Amino acid sequence: MIPVGYYKYVKEIYKGIKKKIKEPENKDLRDLILERKREWRKSPSVVRVERPTRIDKARQYGYKAKQGFVVARVRVRRGGMRKPRPDSGRKPKRMGVKKITPSKSIQRIAEERAQRKFMNLEVLGSYWLWEDGQYKWYEVVFADPNHPSIKNDKDINWICEPQHKHRVFRGLTPAGKKGRGLRKKGKGAEKVRPSLRAKGRRAK
Repeated sequence: MIPVGYYKYVKEIYKGIKKKIKEPENKDLRDLILERKREWRKSPSVVRVERPTRIDKARQYGYKAKQGFVVARVRVRRGGMRKPRPDSGRKPKRMGVKKITPSKSIQRIAEERAQRKFMNLEVLGSYWLWEDGQYKWYEVVFADPNHPSIKNDKDINWICEPQHKHRVFRGLTPAGKKGRGLRKKGKGAEKVRPSLRAKGRRAK
């Protein structure tokens, strides 16, 4: 077996979990996650945690184990829009019940709920933790733009500039850019820039 670094080891574990959510291969890991899930279900929908569960993903978004960085766990529901079926008569295709999808992903909704809980912080990014038949859990990484340790950190002090205020509500986080189609360039992506509104909302 080839030795790997700790971050890569954690990444490989969660990659295997996401492919096989109901039954992770490692029994100890499966028991740990089921125990955590029981605790997560009883906790509030947005709760601050002492340290990130997935350190590899948190570091990917700029997290450092020092003052000024905050991590929160968010629980959001799964499933469709749950639109009520109208009583009055009409064609089934005109009822507006089936094939109605939100323009924002569940992950973006989780980030926005966490931002409303911690309005003095700025979202750097978020990552998937776990899901079952009813809920999905994400962890959101924040930075405090007014904290001296953030202002003095050359790697992250860009977040202190005014144009980054409440970036999550403008689709500027990694999950937001993915939902806006900004991972595509060139042919086939003509309608996504500079924004959906600027293109007459034809991209969605």
